[in-house]
Amino acid sequence: MVDALDAVDTAATVTYVAGLQKPSGVFAGDEWGEEDTRFVYTGLQTLKILGRLDAVDVEKAVGFVLACQNYDGGFGVVPGAESHSGQIFTCLGVLSLTNSLDRLSTASRDQLAGWLAQRQLPNGGLNGRPEKLEDVCYSWWVLSSLAMLGKLHWIDQNKLVGWILSCQDEVRGGFADRKGNAVDVFHTVFALCGLSLVGWGGLKEVDPVYCMPVETTKRLFGSK
Repeated sequence: MVDALDAVDTAATVTYVAGLQKPSGVFAGDEWGEEDTRFVYTGLQTLKILGRLDAVDVEKAVGFVLACQNYDGGFGVVPGAESHSGQIFTCLGVLSLTNSLDRLSTASRDQLAGWLAQRQLPNGGLNGRPEKLEDVCYSWWVLSSLAMLGKLHWIDQNKLVGWILSCQDEVRGGFADRKGNAVDVFHTVFALCGLSLVGWGGLKEVDPVYCMPVETTKRLFGSK
């Protein structure tokens, strides 16, 4: 984002990230070995930015992600795990950045989009899974996933915008997870990214796959 990739030791970074991929296609997050779809996404995103997806077995990574899809259309952290909006973002991100989204059938994509649309609660906010409270961060995880599926119109955007704005501290300026709670930078960035995805307020356009400004991803990868 700041045009400083030339300061990165690309070879060392690629060697490190590629070394985290396991025979199943999954990636570990670090030397202690926790493995799940979060690290498949972040590992492949790192290599994509560096132009070195060829350093790993992309097909096995995609296969692992596809194995994480559940009967309800959603995705979990590992095969058989509960569907969760955050993991859906990572899995769709992997499929999108590897040009593999068409590996999901139309029916499967529609089922998944329906599950995501059901995350909107009567107050307009979004939750991460059934029977949970709404949280501003899911304005990103859910909306970005719907954007990748081309289904942003499946939720009430105006109601969501109103709810997100209600979570802003009028004095401090930041956003909280929900109205009345303490604000923080985590929820502030995802509130703004969610608002960007629905075209609110003249914010810079954000790429739903990479969570970066579109002007940055165009510079990195060319016109989309």
